[in-house]
Amino acid sequence: LGCSCDWDRTKFTLDPEMTESVLQAFEKLHDDGLIYKGFRMVNWDPVAQTVLSNEEVLHKEETGKLYHVKYKILGEDNYITIATTRPETILGDSAIAVHPEDDRYEPFRGKKAIVPLVNRVVPIIFDSYVEKEFGTGALKVTPAHDPNDYELGKKHNLEVIDILNDNGTISEDGILYIGEDRFKARKLILKDLEAIEAIVDTEDLVHNVGRSERTNAVVEPKLSLQWYVDMKSLVKPALDAVENGDIKFYPEKYVNTYRHWMTNIRDWCISRQLWWGQRIPAYYFEDKVFVATSIEEAFQLALVDFPEISIGDLKQEEDVLDTWFSSWLWPISVFDGFESQEELDYYYPTSVLVTGWDIIFLWVARMIMVGYEWKGQLPFKDVYFTGMVRDDKRRKMSKSLGNSPDALKLIEDYGADGVRFGMLSCSPAGG
Repeated sequence: LGCSCDWDRTKFTLDPEMTESVLQAFEKLHDDGLIYKGFRMVNWDPVAQTVLSNEEVLHKEETGKLYHVKYKILGEDNYITIATTRPETILGDSAIAVHPEDDRYEPFRGKKAIVPLVNRVVPIIFDSYVEKEFGTGALKVTPAHDPNDYELGKKHNLEVIDILNDNGTISEDGILYIGEDRFKARKLILKDLEAIEAIVDTEDLVHNVGRSERTNAVVEPKLSLQWYVDMKSLVKPALDAVENGDIKFYPEKYVNTYRHWMTNIRDWCISRQLWWGQRIPAYYFEDKVFVATSIEEAFQLALVDFPEISIGDLKQEEDVLDTWFSSWLWPISVFDGFESQEELDYYYPTSVLVTGWDIIFLWVARMIMVGYEWKGQLPFKDVYFTGMVRDDKRRKMSKSLGNSPDALKLIEDYGADGVRFGMLSCSPAGG
């Protein structure tokens, strides 16, 4: 498929034909206005130091603490108390938010508070997003480190203060604990808050924590400049095809799963900060970007705006593409569809796709979308979802977990037919 694995860019060469297809696809989508680069809130892995898709973040309940911290009201001998599970992000606070119908905080309307330790003066804002019943009913707003806070920040025109470096240490914008790991900074700030008697209460809490599928690091919401595909412009024909039965799912219940994904679709972050995979075919000179499948083509584009430059003045994007960006092209690229229209016309569309239901959105939906975008028709007529093999703890089989059975040992003990029958009888479609 041309998917990226643990390949060192200096030691391995990706399949040149697949790479060419990927680069052509990127260029075409960009030229059609369906790829853009922008600042968005992303899932950030501080260990791998790359953005992650939502599907690469594993959420599970973990025990933690909810800290009640008081902020002094500017010009008064009075306080407002917030509740937070991440006290280190206090360094990046730019507001306090309360619900407009919460009578407890009506006296604070129009006033400002002082962020403890960093002594930053921030507004107290009123917004219905705040849950009156959670914690103290007062929410610290840190737009650079929470997706909901980011939306609040845009709505109320708040300052965005990024207090974390890419490796999870405190940045210079954090003012205090610069260079310290985020979890060590949490301990240090709690100690300093206790020293000034700013911590009012501490509660035990069970809450969802997102961890990186690869490194198990706690994922940080982070504002980052990345490349995106405008998925909302691609979704309608792909959704219609499944809902009207042009493409049939087996079992049929997965139509509902597909519909949920497609009706709640968000733009796809396709850039990754890894050293393997297909590099994004974007070339920079000063503040201009030129998208082309080769540096020679990009140079010709650049000459229009900068007649005096040399080809060596162009710098290629360091980021690589998400592995699924090559995979979603499969029904087209496997038939050399970007070069040989005759071969593609002969084989396309295919008939049956057999795959796992856990990648309905990651692969199936995206192949359908790209099929309608490039060929104007479905890529396959039927999708059969196999059963999912799990261990006794309900975990998927995984090399990293080491929970896959030794198939040869099973065959030695029970015979090949016994193993085949056992697998088939306990693994119905989509189960």
